[in-house]
Amino acid sequence: MRVRDRMTAHPRTIDYYQSIRDARDLMTETGCRRLPVMKDGKLVGLVTNIDLSRATPSNATTLSMHELNYLLARVDVHEALPPRQQLITIGPDDYVESAARLMREHSIGGLPVVENGALVGIITETDIFDAFIDILGVRSEHTRIDFYIKDHPGTVAEITGLFGRKNLNITNSVLFFDDRAQRYKLILRIAGGGCEEVLAELRAMGYQPESVFISGDTPARN
Repeated sequence: MRVRDRMTAHPRTIDYYQSIRDARDLMTETGCRRLPVMKDGKLVGLVTNIDLSRATPSNATTLSMHELNYLLARVDVHEALPPRQQLITIGPDDYVESAARLMREHSIGGLPVVENGALVGIITETDIFDAFIDILGVRSEHTRIDFYIKDHPGTVAEITGLFGRKNLNITNSVLFFDDRAQRYKLILRIAGGGCEEVLAELRAMGYQPESVFISGDTPARN
């Protein structure tokens, strides 16, 4: 799945010289928590609601509402940008997992999407969460089966092939190395249920499921 499939295209932006009050009003209007900051038509930063709060007098201020609004109208957005902000961007044809990795590595909640030097979108942590929920296929009714498997060629094919021969549809499969267990884990999602016969055959073949979960039930461990 590509970033362009999940990003918000043509996001609202704020100008470098607009006021903090303008930025706050725009965030309230759109319900967003971050705004790309533009200067002379070019992306120069990303301002968040936290950045704006830091640049705003605290609730303990003795300023009147009129004085506070006047002050916010006089402070430009660029004054709220973190002084050493590293602008991290991603391309629309990059994969969503690359966006997730960048967000995790830099502890940020959103990425401007840039193509040929132009801002074309923004992707946020919420977009990433929704993408992975869809990728993992957890919204539809299914049976999830977890296996710890040995790192041998043909192991996955042997397991999945048995489901195919029993006319059971695998809607999703994930294989990853579990650092804590120091073993590979295979997760299969099967459309609907009716996996008892296959599970019995797998156990007879030496494949012991680590857990079996039917959507709507409590996971059963073996």
